[in-house]
Amino acid sequence: MGLSSRHLLGLQNLPKDDIQLILDTAVSFKEILNRPIKKVPTLQGKTIVNLFFENSTRTRTSFELAERRLSADVLNFAAAASSVTKGETLKDTARNIEAMKIDMVVIRHNAAGSAHFLTHVVQANVINAGDGQHEHPTQGLLDMYSLREKFGELAGLRVCIIGDILHSRVARSNIYGLQTMGAEVSVCGPATLIPKEIEKLGVKVYHHIDDVLPNIDALNVLRIQLEREAGGFFPSLREYHRFFGVTEERLKRAGKPVTILHPGPINRDVELSADVADGPHSLILEQVLNGVAIRMAVLYLLGTQQ
Repeated sequence: MGLSSRHLLGLQNLPKDDIQLILDTAVSFKEILNRPIKKVPTLQGKTIVNLFFENSTRTRTSFELAERRLSADVLNFAAAASSVTKGETLKDTARNIEAMKIDMVVIRHNAAGSAHFLTHVVQANVINAGDGQHEHPTQGLLDMYSLREKFGELAGLRVCIIGDILHSRVARSNIYGLQTMGAEVSVCGPATLIPKEIEKLGVKVYHHIDDVLPNIDALNVLRIQLEREAGGFFPSLREYHRFFGVTEERLKRAGKPVTILHPGPINRDVELSADVADGPHSLILEQVLNGVAIRMAVLYLLGTQQ
């Protein structure tokens, strides 16, 4: 068994069997991460380049750790310290790096479609680590893995994604992946941060958090992306927290436990209060470990294809 594609570009059209295989494979790798010796020789001899054109701490570190746990040779590329600053194109950058005989490319770029473009430029396997406002498939996969680990299955699970849906590639990957696996997905946020006609994706739309909390099992809280000028879509951060902030008081009024996820980094006391982020129903730190396991699974499945 293997994945149906040589690349992981998004979850929108990824078959259910592929998602299932990645999630199941990640279970084995999480067991390895809990061992005293956390390294396996699975990708020994493979060379992987992390091609990051956007700042990243969690995703880049998670990929690098996953690659090293699989014994791959790792090359980290930072756009700010490269010929990109001199005007070199993505195509030329990628082809020059591939000339060094690399096997896989993990790319994060601010342009939607950049990962797909790269598959037409290089022969290496390509993994999308976030392209513009399009998708972030491994984040979607690790969120689904965390939920499946908590609830046992994804089919029938009621999940709401709250916050800056408009600018979020994480939201899109979660919507596509969760629906493929049979979950019920809704979104919540100010009308200015909800994409037009998002209902066509099969999601319910809410504009009041107190309306949705009693009817869901899990809440995936998105960061307010101030660097993408999301702050200009509502009057103030204080007002956003007042109407959409996830607080302990709000969760108590829901009358039932609600599992909390967040892709990080957290704007504490903006989209999420500190007591909820650190509370007993939060999976946030577990998501970090699960992210390494999911990325190990993806790298393994792509890197060992015949």
